[in-house]
Amino acid sequence: MGIRERQDRERQAVRQAILDAARDLFVSEGYRNVSIRKIAERIEYSPAAIYSYFPSKDDIFFALAEEGFRRLDARVRTSGTSADPLDDVRAAWWAYYEFSKEQREFFELMFVDRSVPQITEQWTGLAFVHQMLEFAASRIQRCIDAGIFHPSTNAVVAMHLVWGALTGPAVIGSGCRLAPGEDPDALARDVLELTLAGLKAGSVTTFIPCTPPVPDALAADKPRAQGDVPDGVRSHDA
Repeated sequence: MGIRERQDRERQAVRQAILDAARDLFVSEGYRNVSIRKIAERIEYSPAAIYSYFPSKDDIFFALAEEGFRRLDARVRTSGTSADPLDDVRAAWWAYYEFSKEQREFFELMFVDRSVPQITEQWTGLAFVHQMLEFAASRIQRCIDAGIFHPSTNAVVAMHLVWGALTGPAVIGSGCRLAPGEDPDALARDVLELTLAGLKAGSVTTFIPCTPPVPDALAADKPRAQGDVPDGVRSHDA
């Protein structure tokens, strides 16, 4: 192994140690209560050394958020593909619920802790998150096209409905809020099936999602007229 390769590996190892320590501290003590100094003490480094890897505590969070979303994406995409579009939707969203248990620290940082920095359009990892959401919506669209879900169903709205529905049992389960003997998995399963049943029946919805902003590079290749968004969807700028 060459000197440069060894240095790169050592630097990557330190970077991962910083992220691991920060993740544990953010979850156990709350994001706002953790300082760069506290992270440095956990891995026995100086604060100055941490700053040579991450300019700020927010940058550490965003690195963790991107890693968390990539882990979630991998978990969902390996949930399987079958000839039945409904089974695919069910499996993908159950994978999301399982992620909340298997990767509890990431889940809490990504979806529960309100003190973490807000994800904005400037975050470089946002494009990847939009790809995840498009994948989730495309699976629901298959159910609409196959006549499983009501033809009036908006795939993006439906994706948000299932996401919101399953996040409840995930948070309740991770926080141990159920009484002894009550099964959070059973609750999650029932919530998922009830939501899917509502999509089959064509239940009336009022939620209006936003369309993700078009990156400059894509906008140059595919111009879009003002207001040209799918039915039932509003622009971020609206």
